[in-house]
Amino acid sequence: MQKTALAACAAMLLAACASTPPAKHADAGNGGASRAPLFTDDPYPSTYQRVPSAPVLITGATVLDGKGGRIENAGVLMRDGKIVAVGANLDAPADAIRVDASGKWVTPGIIDVHSHLGVYPSPAASAHSDGNEATSPVTAQVWAEHSIWPQDPGFAAALAGGVTSLQILPGSANLIGGRGVTLKNVYSTTYQGMKFPGAPWGLKMACGENPKRVYGSRGGPSTRMGNIAGFRAAFGDAADYMKKRKGAQDANKDGGKRDLKMDSLAGAINGDIRVHNHCYRADEMAIMLDLAKEFGFKISAFHHGVEAYKLADRLGAEGVCGALWADWWGFKMESFDGIQENILLVDRAPGGCAIVHSDSGEGIQRLNQEAAKVMANGRRIGIDTTPEHAIRWLTSNAAKSMGIDNVTGSLEPGKMGDVVVWNGNPFSSYAQAEQVYIDGAKLFDRRDPKLQPKSDFMLGQDLMQGEAK
Repeated sequence: MQKTALAACAAMLLAACASTPPAKHADAGNGGASRAPLFTDDPYPSTYQRVPSAPVLITGATVLDGKGGRIENAGVLMRDGKIVAVGANLDAPADAIRVDASGKWVTPGIIDVHSHLGVYPSPAASAHSDGNEATSPVTAQVWAEHSIWPQDPGFAAALAGGVTSLQILPGSANLIGGRGVTLKNVYSTTYQGMKFPGAPWGLKMACGENPKRVYGSRGGPSTRMGNIAGFRAAFGDAADYMKKRKGAQDANKDGGKRDLKMDSLAGAINGDIRVHNHCYRADEMAIMLDLAKEFGFKISAFHHGVEAYKLADRLGAEGVCGALWADWWGFKMESFDGIQENILLVDRAPGGCAIVHSDSGEGIQRLNQEAAKVMANGRRIGIDTTPEHAIRWLTSNAAKSMGIDNVTGSLEPGKMGDVVVWNGNPFSSYAQAEQVYIDGAKLFDRRDPKLQPKSDFMLGQDLMQGEAK
């Protein structure tokens, strides 16, 4: 039985077998001469390598392209890890694997913009509860990727739900909790083997109740005004840090000791690191937008945002996404004024960018059903949303907020072959992901036990449970 379980990971093991590319420590425009490290140099670069596959032609399906299009009786052709063509009557090479998807639906892979898999893994235990560095209100120097446990069984469960990419964020105890990282949902021994090549880091920030609750008895902040003062002090320090380093660089002098906390904040001000802001109330979101203008950074998305509907027009006008739950509300005071139409109203505003996120090791397995709840709530008030539009909440909008929409999130030629074949309309409560492709290789098949991966942690658990019984 153990050999059978090991076989379930065989195809995905190849994703961990890459050499580490060199870190960027030389300026190619300066003859390779050494230079001061940049704010976003990566000493822990991705080692991800796609699993090799023959060309794949999926035919006969209802295709939702992730950009608002729907094509009936159509197909998707993937080759060398990329999407080559989408449409009807596609030609394929003689060696292509042909998948008859008649009566089925095909979508881009689901992307979860807010996950804690690997940093708060299953089973929940204090021994590997590593999502919050709750030692200071500002811990911008920590990186969530250094807490990720690749053996978390939640990754495989998410894959079975059609999730092909996900952003792992620190928790929300701190004003600034550290950098998040984007992963490809593949099996690997190390997190670098999962790390999405070229994806920007996110910077996790949190306003509202959490920071003042955690630090109110530990030196502060203990109020919302203390929260804002803490943000302003941190970004003020970062602006000064940037000015000093630039002055030293212009004078061809040593910029002094690097400050890893300031590096992350400076990266956000420069726009190289994307700000993802945990924030519930509309008034606080408005304050955070003004604070961002004060210090010259941009908020990519407000997360959770149960009152985002109250300033949906401003979010749309300023190009800020709302990464939201379908119907979570009322579990604390700042979440009290949530409504089930929140995502719909953010989506309908001019320029609106609505995203369905999980923040849950269980919810990530059924994000398609979370989006379906939003559609159903809309119908009850006379707002109909087509499947070809709703799929954007799970794919292209999430990719946009994470800065990876140029390579994934939609079914377009040249983009990554991240594709899900569903047994029917993905917004049905009966929908299941039957096949999941990442970079053109089938890594999950509901009908093939060899392509239902288990983490190393899970291997042998069924035997032990059987013996216990």
